[in-house]
Amino acid sequence: MLRPILNKFLNPVLSPLPLRSRGRLGDGDAIVRLRVGQSLLLDPSRHPTGSTLEVLEGVARVFCPCEETGGMTLAFLQSGDQLCGDRLCSEGVCLEALTPLSVRREAEPQPGQGFDAVNEWTLQLLRIRHLGSADQRLQALLSLLVRRLGRRCGPWCELPFRLTHDRIAELIGTTRVTTTRLISRIRQDQLLTVPSDQPGLRLAPELVESAPLAA
Repeated sequence: MLRPILNKFLNPVLSPLPLRSRGRLGDGDAIVRLRVGQSLLLDPSRHPTGSTLEVLEGVARVFCPCEETGGMTLAFLQSGDQLCGDRLCSEGVCLEALTPLSVRREAEPQPGQGFDAVNEWTLQLLRIRHLGSADQRLQALLSLLVRRLGRRCGPWCELPFRLTHDRIAELIGTTRVTTTRLISRIRQDQLLTVPSDQPGLRLAPELVESAPLAA
């Protein structure tokens, strides 16, 4: 069931992020390492209630594998964040590695160690989806990603990964064509660049700081 969904929603745009392989987290897997574009299914039926997964290194996208939701993005996780898969969906959840990723399964959740990261991300993404125009939603999304997962480097704000236009369209509730047009406009205004020698993006600080919901 998952392969057609994942192939449909992970097509390349700004830069290819191919889904090279997909695996399941087995009972004996303490630490799992994924390359960019690989995904991991967290099947709640194979783990005890309350089991958690902790991100040791890298950035991951959390998404729903249900056919009805079409790969809907739930959150983004980074080092130190934890995920309790059996509390999100009866069919489990998937992690996609946006950067080289290392995760570790924990027997028990660790209070205060980012355990509520998924809920908080889902809330922020929902707020963005309710902004009035597509350009506002796009700017707010880019700003959120940079503020949470990126860094300031000289005159630019850097994001260590790229998302496809299809994925961005899903996140901001519009079409891929509209997303491509809006991103082209931002690039023409020199507010966003795509370095050929790096896997990420660079955004102008004024784009990040002036975004809706940035305060």
